[in-house]
Amino acid sequence: MSYGRFIKTKKVGDGYIIIAPAYTYTDPKTGREITNKVGMYSDGATWARDLKNTDAWLVHDNICRYGRWDDGGKIGNWTASRILGDILKRDGHWLEAIYWRWGTFVFGGGAARINGMRIAPKSKKRDFL
Repeated sequence: MSYGRFIKTKKVGDGYIIIAPAYTYTDPKTGREITNKVGMYSDGATWARDLKNTDAWLVHDNICRYGRWDDGGKIGNWTASRILGDILKRDGHWLEAIYWRWGTFVFGGGAARINGMRIAPKSKKRDFL
């Protein structure tokens, strides 16, 4: 599996382990971060073919395993699937971005699904005076 030149992985069983470097994905829609650490395991695209030059499955596997942003906030299933689709689209996999976003929302999610199908953002306190 190739995640681009900057992420080195090692094949282990039917998946991969990040060997270098640890890196952080920042969600452009929320500004929140998810760090993929050295030693993190990913099985790539579960039950589907792996795509070259994308870190979408590493980030998505991290979310499905832990279901948390780096700041400790919960990630819901819809956000997990949206992030997967956004990364795939960013990396030029437009068709896969559509059907894997919906496929993971309906059938996957792991810890993100346990957190809830959709977590509404906290409302901001408004001061009218």
